[in-house]
Amino acid sequence: MIPADTELAACDFLKPKEVLALSSAGINTAGELLDWLPKRYEDRRRFDAFPAAPGGPAICIRGLVVDTRNRFGGRVRFYEAIVSDASGEPALGPATITCRWFNMPFLSKVLAAGQEVILHGKPKDFQGRIVIDHPEFEVIKDDSGPSIHLERIVPVYRNISGIPQRRLRELQYFLLEEIDPASLTLPFDVDPTYPRHEAFREVHFPDSIEQTEAARRRFALEEFFTLQLNVVWRRARILQSNGRVLGKKTTLLKAFYENLPFDLTGAQKRSIKEVLADLREPRPMNRLLQGDVGSGKTFVAMASMLLAVDSGAQAALMAPTQILAEQHYLTFRQWLEPLGVRVALRTANRQENSHIELDGEPQVIIGTHALLYDSVAFEDLGLIVIDEQHKFGVIQRGRLIDQGTRPDVLVMTATPIPRTLTMTIYGDLDVSILDERPAGRGKMVTGLRVKPKQTDLTKFVKSQLDEGRQAYLVYPLVEESDKLKAESATAAYEKWLKRLSKYEVGLIHGKIDPEEKESIMQRFRDGEIDVLVATTVIEVGVDVPNANLMIIHNSERFGLAQLHQLRGRIGRGEHKSYCILLTDGKSTDAMEKLAVMEKTSDGFLIAEEDLRLRGPGDVLGTMQSGLGDLRFPDFLADTALLREARTLADEIIAADPDLSGPHKTLFPLIHEPPADPIASA
Repeated sequence: MIPADTELAACDFLKPKEVLALSSAGINTAGELLDWLPKRYEDRRRFDAFPAAPGGPAICIRGLVVDTRNRFGGRVRFYEAIVSDASGEPALGPATITCRWFNMPFLSKVLAAGQEVILHGKPKDFQGRIVIDHPEFEVIKDDSGPSIHLERIVPVYRNISGIPQRRLRELQYFLLEEIDPASLTLPFDVDPTYPRHEAFREVHFPDSIEQTEAARRRFALEEFFTLQLNVVWRRARILQSNGRVLGKKTTLLKAFYENLPFDLTGAQKRSIKEVLADLREPRPMNRLLQGDVGSGKTFVAMASMLLAVDSGAQAALMAPTQILAEQHYLTFRQWLEPLGVRVALRTANRQENSHIELDGEPQVIIGTHALLYDSVAFEDLGLIVIDEQHKFGVIQRGRLIDQGTRPDVLVMTATPIPRTLTMTIYGDLDVSILDERPAGRGKMVTGLRVKPKQTDLTKFVKSQLDEGRQAYLVYPLVEESDKLKAESATAAYEKWLKRLSKYEVGLIHGKIDPEEKESIMQRFRDGEIDVLVATTVIEVGVDVPNANLMIIHNSERFGLAQLHQLRGRIGRGEHKSYCILLTDGKSTDAMEKLAVMEKTSDGFLIAEEDLRLRGPGDVLGTMQSGLGDLRFPDFLADTALLREARTLADEIIAADPDLSGPHKTLFPLIHEPPADPIASA
């Protein structure tokens, strides 16, 4: 029997070049090779029919290569293979499909006419032909005896350069026969009723699709247990650490309430009470404030920072962009200077202090990444607020936290996060949710339009401008692209200048110089620009209450969460607002996605739908959550599985908080903690 920790270099069933190839992929032991799990499966007990038309999902077909050649298309070189359906009806003539691989001429040594192949890919139309670009393929060879490559559910693995799929499959089959089952056990077994070696067999060579799902779910539970063990261990360390007590004095908070010309929402008041309770605890606060666009997070942040200032400490707010930092600075000055609070701005391009005649250091500091560096000297930093926290990395947040002495931390996000991801990503934080919109906001109407007449769009824009309102016209690209069939902001700007010649039209996108960008946004905020042609650069933090119209072109190219963020730029004033989603209507998936936006403005419902429609992989990528290396992101929508993992982790930490006793062997399963556990917030 082969122990799981056996070095592959010592395995005589591998060639030296295979050992090198596996090592390059980070696989050095027998156990690590067995842990290289399939990315998908092909049911080779039956194959899909050759497509009669382009489009649709990926297919798996079996056919005969009847012709191959290297070809040139413009400046692009590609290898082409014509594959025929050998099982087709002779009277009708065999169906064929064209396969293309770009810039891969070496395939001429691998794929040739006369070979029988299995192909996997999405069929599409190209000049009247059905083609599959870069399909995965495998050449069928004559096998003596029962084959692991045909007539069964076959695993397909992520490619390892230098080892063909067929050979990789054979290695896994051999290992399953020879590996020592006892050596596969972990320090903690998440499911003793389902032996781990059995799960490996069923995940690699299942007898049914149901077996693959059961096995993958078991391995997903292991992964989420590891993740939750990190979270619970970190949270326990934070709860055990000593912080500072703030918030005993509420004079400034009461004055702030009295000066407001409106009442805070119930959700805002509830969140402030939760923050106040945290500040009064001797442990450092570690709280997430999750609020939909326009829900009033800024006022919760102000109230929290006033509690710190009233306790004699400084409070800092870090924003991801200069535009947003300056907007916060102006807002904070408006509300806090009348209370005698000294407010300062610190960005890479601007340093400014409020003009109230009071001696001493600033009590509230607003800034960008500039707050992370030595140019900013904090006297006594007691509270840190991080806005749009997903725009900052753990190291950056930790560096700001290090500027204070055990400061309390409040992180804020306007990106609604599905409940399951909140449990995973922010499981070590206490969570406050703003689920109400402030009073006095106008009604929001969202409409989905397929190829509307340009004259009708222009007419509607003019009608809103004539009423004194302002508009955003959003495009997916900065400039025209040969590869993407989508409108660009730069080209559209020239057209809108002509259509709206009586109005002031501006253009803003990510390639514009930061100072010019800020100038354009300031002019739009001041009403000097009526219409802003823009890309997604306006997605975060632009607050213009008079802007009540947004038209999003090629809306199918945006994710639901991003569309919701964009829509949040309007509807911030008292006027009725309109968000118009334009699309070509060609994709049924896109139409389903956009219909969600038309149906609801609830960011949390949208986040759940985004997770369902796009899958956790894309959602996590958008959020920059740090979970991009998860092997089983598709199970993040499985709430029961996450709760099971959390329960197991809670039981371990409750029994052995420091993981120093009988559970010491679990330490390899959790990441080495940072020096300051709060730095992970």
